[in-house]
Amino acid sequence: MKPTTVKELFDSLPAKLDKDAAEDLDVVYQFDLGGAQSGQYQLLVKNGTCVVKEGSHADPHVTISMTGEDCIKVLNGQLNGAVMAMSGRLQISGDLGLAMQLKSLFPGVG
Repeated sequence: MKPTTVKELFDSLPAKLDKDAAEDLDVVYQFDLGGAQSGQYQLLVKNGTCVVKEGSHADPHVTISMTGEDCIKVLNGQLNGAVMAMSGRLQISGDLGLAMQLKSLFPGVG
């Protein structure tokens, strides 16, 4: 069953991490989400593990901003992140390469 809330979605991510793809990483992804499903979430990917925390990180490697509703649709495969970025519905600051690497880190998502 696909997650229907932002919290369910982020809580499901650690189990979907490709441990091999994340083996040599030590990065922080910050998600700043607006709209009805708003919230702030941190994905801490380090040495093949993933921890999700709520709130804002002081110094993330990359920050991804969009509405919570769009985040659910992107991660459930209903919207294309690249198309959303080009249309301005998704903003990325920090390391763009790390943002693009999310799909390979979580291959079962989207």
